[in-house]
Amino acid sequence: MSNLIEASGILAIATRLQRLSDQLRKEGQLIYKAHGIDFEPKWFPVVYTLHQKPVLSVVEIAAEIGYSHPSTISLLKELEKQKLVRSKKDKTDERKRLILLTDKGKDLVIQMQPVWKKMSAALASLTNTPHNLMKAIEEVEANIKVQSFFEREQQQ
Repeated sequence: MSNLIEASGILAIATRLQRLSDQLRKEGQLIYKAHGIDFEPKWFPVVYTLHQKPVLSVVEIAAEIGYSHPSTISLLKELEKQKLVRSKKDKTDERKRLILLTDKGKDLVIQMQPVWKKMSAALASLTNTPHNLMKAIEEVEANIKVQSFFEREQQQ
């Protein structure tokens, strides 16, 4: 039996994606906890990005993860408080802060890598449906780059 949000169809897509995201994050946190890892899933995009690209500016991290500058700053403050990332001044531009994982952050990534493999397999099995969610998300993101939701609505 569906609720009103589900019955509203495409109009509630943002609500339903948020609900799905919240559930995956909540269960992701349970997975980390079950493996003895103290880690918030919301930190993942920054930590993973810095694992792949060890030194980035705040602006570069925001661009890589697709978050706004203020949201990225907020995440970085949390990660600094946890001593998972640190910043240093850019030698070529004193105004620019470069962000990198601390030794604690690097050790945490090593601990999480086997868990990420298991999580990837579990997520692949969840999304491996006739209407593959990841493909659909990529298609919608590509469509938005061509013309935004707002622009499309304005044409109606």
